[in-house]
Amino acid sequence: MNAADAASEAQTRFPHELMYAAAQQYYLEDATQGDIAKRLGVSRATVSRLLTEARRQGIVEIKVHRPASMEDGPLAAEVARALGLEQVFIVPKASGPALGPWLAPGVTRALAGAGLESGDVVLVSSGTTVYECAREGLGHYPGVTIAPAVGGQEEPQPWFQTNETTRILAERVGGVPAYLYAPALPGPELFYSLQHEPSVRRVMDLWAHAKCALVGVGSAPLMRQMTPAFMPRDAEALRQAVGDVCMRVYDREGAPLSYPGSERLVATRLEELRGIPATIAVAVGAEKVLSIIAGARGGYFNLLVTDAPTAEGILAAARQH
Repeated sequence: MNAADAASEAQTRFPHELMYAAAQQYYLEDATQGDIAKRLGVSRATVSRLLTEARRQGIVEIKVHRPASMEDGPLAAEVARALGLEQVFIVPKASGPALGPWLAPGVTRALAGAGLESGDVVLVSSGTTVYECAREGLGHYPGVTIAPAVGGQEEPQPWFQTNETTRILAERVGGVPAYLYAPALPGPELFYSLQHEPSVRRVMDLWAHAKCALVGVGSAPLMRQMTPAFMPRDAEALRQAVGDVCMRVYDREGAPLSYPGSERLVATRLEELRGIPATIAVAVGAEKVLSIIAGARGGYFNLLVTDAPTAEGILAAARQH
């Protein structure tokens, strides 16, 4: 049965008058579904279907307005000044096992301000936060190319596979995915051959022409529960690292650090991130405060989405320096 037939059947099964009566009583008179069922002589299940169909057909329109108290105010402006960023988007305290639903409103506002048009390129990094945000509704940007900013990793979790994040985000915003079939840190021979592989080269060439990037900010590599397998934990440089963006690590001042093998990273270079008009960093948590501050000092992002407790932690830490 196609959509037209289904709609016709629904209209036959549920007359407009019945849908309107159920909706009026439920939404305007605060009647319960049980009360409505008794009044209309139908089952509660039928009332639920009447309300669903009323919304689908436009008899009921539900609007959710963002309260003024949640708009970015003095705290966001203060954090932006302290970090030297163009804008900061603050959401209430992010809690629970999934960060995406909490952070998505901030990311949506940041993307809306990027002026994305069909043909523009948006890069995405790996990481739990970006992966979870990509699964939420972040707006509609048909024709925009979504591309990984870093190759895949050996870890099995989906948030380490940037092609998966790319696929999800492109599907949600109506964009066009461009997949990167390369590991984040290939061996010397594979790294050399990848430089001449057309499908890989096409994506790497997009990095220098991106209009926007959505990136996570990693905490100090040696302080994480899971450090990427390709990062040698005994490397001296990693002892100085306070964070990373797109697997590129940096110290407290935001200066890039290298470690054995990092010259072969298949990832957007930090200087490329500096050149992107809208690089949106998404990060929350006390463990991310120093890495956010250092990343901003390095100029690796110019927009930040975070929650109120992290924002307050950033200001407290910034005042100490």
